[in-house]
Amino acid sequence: MGRTRAGTAEEFTIARKPQPEGGQAPVVQRVRIRYAKRGPLRFTSHRDFARAFERALRRAGVPIAFSQGFTPHPKISYASAAPTGVASEAEYLEIGLREPVDPERLRAALDAALSPGLDVLEAVEASGGSLADRIEASYWRIELPEVDPDVLRAAVAAFTAAEEIQVERMTKQGRRTFDARAAVIAIDALVPAETPSGAATVPCAILELVVRQVTPSVRPDDVLSGLRVVADLEPPVTPKVIRLAQGTLTAQGEIVDPLDADRDGAAIGGH
Repeated sequence: MGRTRAGTAEEFTIARKPQPEGGQAPVVQRVRIRYAKRGPLRFTSHRDFARAFERALRRAGVPIAFSQGFTPHPKISYASAAPTGVASEAEYLEIGLREPVDPERLRAALDAALSPGLDVLEAVEASGGSLADRIEASYWRIELPEVDPDVLRAAVAAFTAAEEIQVERMTKQGRRTFDARAAVIAIDALVPAETPSGAATVPCAILELVVRQVTPSVRPDDVLSGLRVVADLEPPVTPKVIRLAQGTLTAQGEIVDPLDADRDGAAIGGH
């Protein structure tokens, strides 16, 4: 669940001194952040989120460091952003700061400066290494209203049995055909305790996936396309997709939070 926002943006302003004139201050601290996209804000595109986050940095007075050159940019690195329309509890980014701050105070300041639904869940000081190198796979949950769980189970069995499943998707480079099967480490069909609407008469199935990070990336909609290819499964209602975790993979196929190496703690999710 998200943290409750309290106080005003002014209360959370944390900068202590302005950017120096005549050059860019060096990075003295790197902070890694986990944030969520919830509710209607899941339709925020990555570009729109990046703009909103930069505004939040300014509003909160975060002493962000900037790149050199004629058009300096704030030092922000994003890691494997979820597609537009997909909710997530596990989005990550890293920022470089020109002066040290308390990570929890930074988290609270940014959370207060962003709209509810874009929720900053955690901030930790980076201990080294690359954040991107710690993103090997994602754990997804897909709600499929009006799909019979038995029908989904049969489709999942066909998907699992296939050695290769070719699907198509429009990319920035044009329409591409690629294998949606090889990247899927685990796939399972579940019966929810109750349907999202609470109406017991409406069937609903849940699909859970662990998908390896590959190029081109295999997204949840690609797996749904694969289920259509192998089993003619066509959800009558738009599925609701949420990313529950992403990070490194253990030998058992569990996902370890990429911030785990920066602080004491356990995995935030897995399958």
